[in-house]
Amino acid sequence: MTLPPLAAEPVAHIGNFAITNTYVNSFLTMIGFVIFAYIIKLALVGYKNKAPKGVLNFFESILEVLLDYFDRVTRDRKKSLRFLPLVGTLFFFILVSNWIGLLPGIGSIGFWEIKEGIKEFVPLFRPANTDLNMTLSMAVLVVVVSHVLGVVAIGFFKYANKFIKLGDLYKALRNPTPVRIMTAVIEFFVGLLEIVSEVAKMVSLSLRLFGNVFAGEVLLTVMASLVAYLVPLPFLGLELLVGIVQATVFSMLTLVYLTIATTEVHEHDAVSHKEDAEMLEPTPTV
Repeated sequence: MTLPPLAAEPVAHIGNFAITNTYVNSFLTMIGFVIFAYIIKLALVGYKNKAPKGVLNFFESILEVLLDYFDRVTRDRKKSLRFLPLVGTLFFFILVSNWIGLLPGIGSIGFWEIKEGIKEFVPLFRPANTDLNMTLSMAVLVVVVSHVLGVVAIGFFKYANKFIKLGDLYKALRNPTPVRIMTAVIEFFVGLLEIVSEVAKMVSLSLRLFGNVFAGEVLLTVMASLVAYLVPLPFLGLELLVGIVQATVFSMLTLVYLTIATTEVHEHDAVSHKEDAEMLEPTPTV
């Protein structure tokens, strides 16, 4: 057995479009989702206007658990329901993709080909999240959607002021004091750093998921090549746990980004005026 390379290997071509082994695994995951969705649809038809049973109860309990966790972050059930389609889909896609990569035949069924005079083994199936293109595309999707929802929730100019704080500078110059001007200048540069942090979000999300799943694939390959039976089983159990952890981390970070993006930032001037007014109010006596 050979160690998997960093880049996904193409197993077929449609014109100039290369179909990689990670793409095959992601396609199998999507087929599984379609089958489960069809089963749920049939169950909904069968239990229309009746108390849910069996499969519907199972999936309803999963949704309730997810929404309870979401509420702890968003503090708002409406936001939890709004973010559920994206965050829940990412969670189950990452989880199922990671677990499919542990099935027998993944990484061991393939063909041999000669590249630059060297005979190499190319597996037909490879875990989808061991492809950096896959994890990076999900990370970019998360960050872009968070910005779009942020603009929709609080307005373009208020949202843009989180990053390019020209509004704070303008207000500080209208009522200039050394402290206000210095604060506005500092916050302006902090806003520019926020732009850098948005790029860092995409990098950290994609590399964290890719690195953990790829390292697990390498570990299983090494253990299977040393001892084929029994010894790799504990590591398979560990990878099952890692699959849950990585899906949870990615989806929860996505939820945090969406919540922060759709939460309006209170302006410092308004907050300071409110605090001054509270300080000037007479203290009631007993």
